[in-house]
Amino acid sequence: MLSWASRFNICCFLDNHGYGLPAHSFECLLALGARDFVRAEAGDAFDRLAKFAARHNDWLFGHLGYGLTKETEPSGEGPHRSDPGQALPTDAETNPGPRAFRGPSRLPDPIGFPDLFFFVPEILIELNPDTIRIGSFQADQAAILADIQHEAEAPSGARQAVPVLVPRFSREEYLDTVNRLQAHILKGDCYEINFCQEFFAQPAVIDPLQTWFSLSRNSPNPFGAWYRIESAYLLCASPERYLKRMGNTLLSQPIKGTWPRSPGDPSGDKAGREQLYASSKDRSENVMVVDLVRNDLSKICLPGSVRVEELYGIYSFPHVHQMISSVKGELPAGVGFVDCIRATFPMGSMTGAPKRRVTGLIGQYERSRRGLFSGAVGYVTPDGDFDFNVVIRSILYNQRVNYLSYQVGSGITWYSDPVSEYEECLLKAEGIKKALGLE
Repeated sequence: MLSWASRFNICCFLDNHGYGLPAHSFECLLALGARDFVRAEAGDAFDRLAKFAARHNDWLFGHLGYGLTKETEPSGEGPHRSDPGQALPTDAETNPGPRAFRGPSRLPDPIGFPDLFFFVPEILIELNPDTIRIGSFQADQAAILADIQHEAEAPSGARQAVPVLVPRFSREEYLDTVNRLQAHILKGDCYEINFCQEFFAQPAVIDPLQTWFSLSRNSPNPFGAWYRIESAYLLCASPERYLKRMGNTLLSQPIKGTWPRSPGDPSGDKAGREQLYASSKDRSENVMVVDLVRNDLSKICLPGSVRVEELYGIYSFPHVHQMISSVKGELPAGVGFVDCIRATFPMGSMTGAPKRRVTGLIGQYERSRRGLFSGAVGYVTPDGDFDFNVVIRSILYNQRVNYLSYQVGSGITWYSDPVSEYEECLLKAEGIKKALGLE
């Protein structure tokens, strides 16, 4: 199915890899082609998305880039690049907006995803273990199924050339930066900050689909995504949900706290789970993010309705144990999905607290634009429900310029050990390096 889908220039495949976690509505969704779309850079992006959604009582798929922080937390990232690095046309002629935030950026972003992109798919496929449902505006569903069934399997021996990935920070520079961030914490500027670093390669040649298959085999996670807009690809193995709406209920499940698995050693693996649960450092990070999420949901939910359903939950994934908490709130009538996103973006697990101050520090100390990394990919149903992941544990690739990158980060507190934080970043990248054949 994905081999057949890869011929489309706009494609979004969402896969929970059979985890069946609470609140999952679909196992696999595949959206193909754009009957209509909105593409926007930060400045008026949320307003344009709201107008776009109002015109379409239909499924929407797409992404929210970290650059939208400039609308929700104005002291965050600096001015935006003028060249999004894409050949895809914009809808600026039919929906012009102010040109704020359009100056050149001081940080590179060769991947080139726009800050925001949503589309109404021409074809939508829901895949379950025993059924397949196909919807299309024009093509016959039986013909689509026949095309999928007759598609030759994508060759697995496609040429790939990935040189050693280069970090934006040396190990020593990373450790020094963590020390500088801890000095900000000591001064009272913030309590916690999520600090990220990029590893990149250019020129790099990969087969995006086969690389995603490899990533999924090495690191199957409940919020996986294979996402394409023209030459820009996201290959995502995320374990984290950003935000889900179910009727009038909002759910956020931030992750803070990571511990390595012990394959082949059940007692050691169990001990790792227990150590993570008991870790005061990880609990401190987690509860700070939970408080931040509670505050975000309180901006949009009914007074007194925001509650923590699970605190310090330990969940096991292929390479790591994670500490996950669940926060819910009830929405008043008439609140749209854009209102929910605008009130809560960017997610606290990828920023820190207080959010406005740490987004400024992120812009000051990080050396790459986050772009789609630490943003979100997901869907909106015709009745306004939605589900979005957190874009982490991901490979980003621009096929036109042969630029490949991944970013990893960790939550820095006063109690953090810089060396341990650096090692945590490397641990989180293990599945990515294996997928690229670098381990």
